[in-house]
Amino acid sequence: MQLYIMRHGQASPVANSDAERQLTKQGQFEAEIMGKWLKNMQVNLDHVLVSPYIRAQQTAAIVKATLSWSEPATTCDFITPSGNAALVHDYLDGMLAQSRGKSNSAKAIETLLLVSHMPLVSYLVEDLTFDRKSPIFQTAGIAQIDYDLGRMKGELVRLVSPHDLC
Repeated sequence: MQLYIMRHGQASPVANSDAERQLTKQGQFEAEIMGKWLKNMQVNLDHVLVSPYIRAQQTAAIVKATLSWSEPATTCDFITPSGNAALVHDYLDGMLAQSRGKSNSAKAIETLLLVSHMPLVSYLVEDLTFDRKSPIFQTAGIAQIDYDLGRMKGELVRLVSPHDLC
């Protein structure tokens, strides 16, 4: 099972609230670059989870469009900058296990993209992996985790950012 943990693209520092900050042109470009990277890596998403904050929603929409993925993303109110990584980890384990327990007609989730924020994405990678390192994500950076649902942990395969690809 592959988990892709993504930080949103660069966002404007000015808005009425943190939740309302929007992507800058640079942030839109970063999201598109990372969507193209996922496409070149032949990533076939089964599910997308996204923060309710505007910049994360915009990032997810750009990535989905780049991948021609038309399924709706699931907005999760608890994957915001101040979210609790252990609770998100528990939620993921429950959701992924439940997807495996469905009837044969329903496809189990094998590839999941989660779009959120620092510091949550860093703490989440720490909580989800065996080596428990907290990487620092550049804007629109993606961590790929080869996840073992039975052990409820995984290996960090790579951390890629738009700067690595340009």
